[in-house]
Amino acid sequence: MSEHQDRHHQDHRLKAAYERVLARLKEGAGELNRETLQQELDEAIEFEADVEEFTRDELSLLRAWVERDLKEMRRYLGAGGESVASWLGIDLSMLSRKVVESLLSIADRGMLERERFEDDLEASRADYVAGEMAAPGRMACTHCDAIVELDAVTRIEPCHRCGHRYFVRAPLD
Repeated sequence: MSEHQDRHHQDHRLKAAYERVLARLKEGAGELNRETLQQELDEAIEFEADVEEFTRDELSLLRAWVERDLKEMRRYLGAGGESVASWLGIDLSMLSRKVVESLLSIADRGMLERERFEDDLEASRADYVAGEMAAPGRMACTHCDAIVELDAVTRIEPCHRCGHRYFVRAPLD
């Protein structure tokens, strides 16, 4: 097999495994939160290890890719994104029915644990976290936009208005 053919074969195997992992996650019961997602992902990857000859690196990559995509989908939908179709940015009719059904089902299984999700979202937008030392200046809470003035190098406290922990710089406009 040429290097190109070998690469194509590996890609095909990983693509098929990715779809099987999604299908297994779709079949799970109950709410899909951070802990159960990790557990179900572990089980789905273990299943793949039994079904097909994958290297440990391939299994790690597969798990990382599925987890990344599901986190991004969760972030998008939790931030008010309309649908799985708009997140993908393509017409769902272009995808296999199996993949579409899996993604829709996974999205429906309560992956949007609101509070924790919103916390993740705030953290992803934040440059500063309570407990860190920071140079003086204006900070804005990523949750409620309250302004906090630091008049010296100091340890950042949780937001005085809402108690949340994530901040961004808020220079004078």
